Amino acid sequence: MSTVSVNTYTHSATYLADNMLKSVKDIIVLSGLDPTTFVGDWEFYKTGMRTWLQSGHLEKVVLEVFDPVTDALIVRWDIEVAYGWSANGDGSFWTDTDQLRYAIKKSGIHQSRLRYRFIVTRAAGFGEVAGWAPATLRSTDGMVRQSLGTTVEHNGLGASTSYYRRS
Repeated sequence: MSTVSVNTYTHSATYLADNMLKSVKDIIVLSGLDPTTFVGDWEFYKTGMRTWLQSGHLEKVVLEVFDPVTDALIVRWDIEVAYGWSANGDGSFWTDTDQLRYAIKKSGIHQSRLRYRFIVTRAAGFGEVAGWAPATLRSTDGMVRQSLGTTVEHNGLGASTSYYRRS
């Protein structure tokens, strides 16, 4: 029985990583930014995220949209992981793309000159994955956090999305 749970949890981690990445790609594209670099690094991101989801160390993924001239943060998207795994899960899995699309539209289309950066935060004791390096998040001082709630779910392993905007 535990083998089934492990395999199911692995499947849940893969599903969540894929759909968190898809959500970030949707944010990039629907915000008017170029997804080329992000899509090119998809497997690299997925490997790290899946590794840390399976070990329980992935806390959240962050997409910072910033002005490359001033380095000022324009908007920040956070997708936070909720580890509510249960071997007796109901088998449900879903991604709320409509809610995400509405929030992206509400946050506004960004000028193509803006840049973005993809970052993950991990809990202490995480395992190393080749190619990943520490990063410091830009300040959200003066910004307001808008929460969308849970946007991805698979057998109790889920993710909630929020974004920071200028007040």
